[in-house]
Amino acid sequence: MLFQRFEESGLSHYSYALGCAGAGEIAVVDPRRDVDEYLAYAEQQGVRIAHVLETHIHADFASGARELAERAGATLWESGYDRGERYEIAFAHRDLGDGDEVAIGSVRIRALHTPGHTPEHLSFLVFDTARARDVPLLMLSGDFLFVGSLGRPDLLGEEAKRELAAKLFASVRGKLRDLPDGLEVHPAHGAGSLCGAGMTARAYTTLGFERISNPYLAPSLTEKEFIARILESVPLFPDYYRRMKALNAAGPPLLGGVPGQRAIAAGRFREFVDQGHVVIDLRDALAFSGGHIPGAFGIGAGTSAGVWASWVVPYDAPLLLVAADAKEAESATRMLVRVGLDGVAGFLAGGISAWRAAGLPLRQTQMMQVDELAAALGRGARLRVLDVRSAAEWKSGHITGAEHSFAGTIAAEAARLREKGGPLAIICGSGYRSTVAASVLERAGILDSINVIGGMTAWRRRQLPLGN
Repeated sequence: MLFQRFEESGLSHYSYALGCAGAGEIAVVDPRRDVDEYLAYAEQQGVRIAHVLETHIHADFASGARELAERAGATLWESGYDRGERYEIAFAHRDLGDGDEVAIGSVRIRALHTPGHTPEHLSFLVFDTARARDVPLLMLSGDFLFVGSLGRPDLLGEEAKRELAAKLFASVRGKLRDLPDGLEVHPAHGAGSLCGAGMTARAYTTLGFERISNPYLAPSLTEKEFIARILESVPLFPDYYRRMKALNAAGPPLLGGVPGQRAIAAGRFREFVDQGHVVIDLRDALAFSGGHIPGAFGIGAGTSAGVWASWVVPYDAPLLLVAADAKEAESATRMLVRVGLDGVAGFLAGGISAWRAAGLPLRQTQMMQVDELAAALGRGARLRVLDVRSAAEWKSGHITGAEHSFAGTIAAEAARLREKGGPLAIICGSGYRSTVAASVLERAGILDSINVIGGMTAWRRRQLPLGN
């Protein structure tokens, strides 16, 4: 049996290829939007992608299932339990019901209906009949069972979450009951994903280990206790999740490749900006704060770029990138399409140096070191501190007198922050999220913000005082 896990670290997302080398075919489960890695893997293994399967209608990333099925000429399988639900799959596919199987040579993939995270959710039991005909070797659990956690049941809103939590309890007690302890469990997400709370950093687990260690699998839990526990634990709900659910139900547009690979000269780039294109500047905090195109989002390159863009960048505007080079622009474009931001028109030829050389306007964001901030606060300077980390980070310790507003939702706070007046010293863990937040507030007309370089990491390193 062939089995391969693919990881997208920014989204903490796992997808899988599995199949039979003897039959020359594989299936891919829960693929991401840019699908060339799966096609390359199939070519390397000398097999064809015959099937594409999804565990559910995803909320945190744009699905590549339709794209991959089209590119590979594969059969596309989706859950048959979406009918009559808020999100129904609108594109051509074949349905899978509980107990249905997809056979690939000696490998069988059996669908297991495990509702709770979503109504239509499927997990997949994988059998290798060449080794053990009736004992599953592994389970692709999607967003049902994670390492140390379960999928959040609140994706359909407040009214549906208790009913889904009850279904999740029934799935845990019913669908897992007769499966062996030695069953390997391979989820669709790992630590860092907001699809569940308390996931550990391991990529996979066994059902026996989860029975011992996963707090939601404790046999002593009543349904009432389970529902209370799972609903109390759900992480912050990103607004873009609703867009992704709708996009994935309708079927993301076919890409046919990675868009936005055009280098655009500074003058033409300026014309696009004037026409309403939105700029994402991929440089680091120091470079962005030192001079950037007015109105640009400061979202540094790296694995987190797509996630932060999904929080703050508008989905209804064409996009432009400021990148170090074409390679960085392509990497960022991949991350953007993975969250449904498809409208990348191109990147600035020659980078910000070309913009500057053309005499085009730049805006700076004030910067401050943590020692300077501490000194200013000590002498009573008219300065407000805005901590844009997560709620958990905030509770672990923050600067006395600071305000808290999460960077991903800072745009909704702009009017309130503007009304209170005074310069804002924006701080996060290291300077990455404070750069995002400062750029969002700048777009909202708040131009007196200060980016605290080094963030709370530097503050703690200098052993500066913390409040509760």
